[in-house]
Amino acid sequence: MITTYIPYHDIRFFSKLICDYIGEREEVQAFYHHFPKIEEFKLQIEEKKESFSKESREILVKSLQNQYSELKTSPKVLKNIVRLGDSNTFTVTTGHQLSLFTGHLYFIFKIISVINTTKQLSEAYPDCHFVPVYWMATEDHDFEEINHFHLSNRTLCWNSEQTGATGAFDTKELTAVFNTFSKAIGTSKDAETLKRLFENSYLKHGTLAEATRYLVNELFEDYGVVIIDGNDASLKQQLIPHIKNDLLHQTAHNEVNRTIAALQVVDKLYPVQVNPREINVFYLAKGLRERIVRTEEGFEVHNTAIKFTEEALLKELQAHPERFSPNVILRPLYQEVILPNLAYIGGGGEIAYWLELKGFFEKENVPFPMLMLRNSAMLVSERQLEKIKKLSLSLTDVFLKPEDLKNLKVKQLSEFPIDFSPQKETLKAQFAHLYTLAERTDITFKNAVKAQEVRQLKGLEKLEARLLKAQKRKYDVQLEQIVVLQSELFPNNILQERFSNFTDFYLVKGEQLISELVNDFNPFDFRFVVIQY
Repeated sequence: MITTYIPYHDIRFFSKLICDYIGEREEVQAFYHHFPKIEEFKLQIEEKKESFSKESREILVKSLQNQYSELKTSPKVLKNIVRLGDSNTFTVTTGHQLSLFTGHLYFIFKIISVINTTKQLSEAYPDCHFVPVYWMATEDHDFEEINHFHLSNRTLCWNSEQTGATGAFDTKELTAVFNTFSKAIGTSKDAETLKRLFENSYLKHGTLAEATRYLVNELFEDYGVVIIDGNDASLKQQLIPHIKNDLLHQTAHNEVNRTIAALQVVDKLYPVQVNPREINVFYLAKGLRERIVRTEEGFEVHNTAIKFTEEALLKELQAHPERFSPNVILRPLYQEVILPNLAYIGGGGEIAYWLELKGFFEKENVPFPMLMLRNSAMLVSERQLEKIKKLSLSLTDVFLKPEDLKNLKVKQLSEFPIDFSPQKETLKAQFAHLYTLAERTDITFKNAVKAQEVRQLKGLEKLEARLLKAQKRKYDVQLEQIVVLQSELFPNNILQERFSNFTDFYLVKGEQLISELVNDFNPFDFRFVVIQY
């Protein structure tokens, strides 16, 4: 597929913090460890190798083998799991919620970014082995965020009364969604492939976690992607000391708040992506995932009658670590504790909250991973590219806000200039002479000159706006074409990757879709990719 690259700062959908991060702004460098360049991985490898024990590797391998015991996968995946026991094997990880049928496109993009990172690292460091990992967020309970996906302009939704961690949700309710999906996509060869994939994933597996593992494995097993479920007692056993610190000393709360304040000092425009709680752990049970909160008597589980003294809670943690679920602040630490991980790959929002965590990691004495912005892309059809060309627009132009793009197009089409900048400059020059005179009189005359200048400049701006409005009416046909084009490229006025599902593109490209995206993405090229498909 044909690709075009656009700097992120030319695309309005990315925050100043992310643009400053990938631009290596000096003031931001204190909030991460090593910047994700191939040569910097040498130091990260050495640090992780020293800190990650043989015992942790053994626990990880055994846990993964148990998790894969009921799933048929590729020899490459099985070999990668075994290799994780080797001191020269490391992971690169991405994570995501259990989105229905992968949810938005960027679910796919994340995993491809991980695959390509491990591929390039293998070439650069042939003495080591690198395993791509997808972390299933099976304990997440935000069902409304994952219970739907978009098919063209249609939304397919899974309605359920189930509660608690979504990984445990029973998938038998998805028959109705499958039937709607099946009718919507037609009967082509690629449509039949997708129907089988949906049916085998969701209707032949009992829980959403099992279904998602099957789905991701079917899509990516040939690339050796290892899928991990953190909701595992043996893995959580290793997190016990860190959970204790959170329960008793509010380590995350204190350290992350300190970092947030420091980020705000660097730039007040930087968003506070995630605010830590005093306790960043949920209590997990069947149909339940609720916050643990401190009380005068000890602890309680929010919105329930479950209460603990401090002693009882610590005993519960020691005996049943699987009942303790880290939140968005503590989960990244959990990942780095149980994996020989070098880098985390995520979207802009994820990288923003990871940048809040470095001080917390240092306090917990856990190496901070490298942070890589996942590949971000828009898939554009040949017909859409022809339309862009016919409208005399560049690919960068189409990323403008709708009103800004209309203004740009009207100024292109107009037979006379709509920009009154020359007149404004002439006016300012005339008033400069009046200011010279004003210096010889009193302050009241100078103020009068200033007021008159402001009034006349505003008058020119109003005339310019009225002329632009009149020209928009004249060229309303061309502007409507732009509106239609942008609505196709940016459904719901957001990036395509945050709305569309891979189904629409698979129906065009078939099984080549993923392999061609693997060829098109370079995880070390931090630019937005426009791909003609």
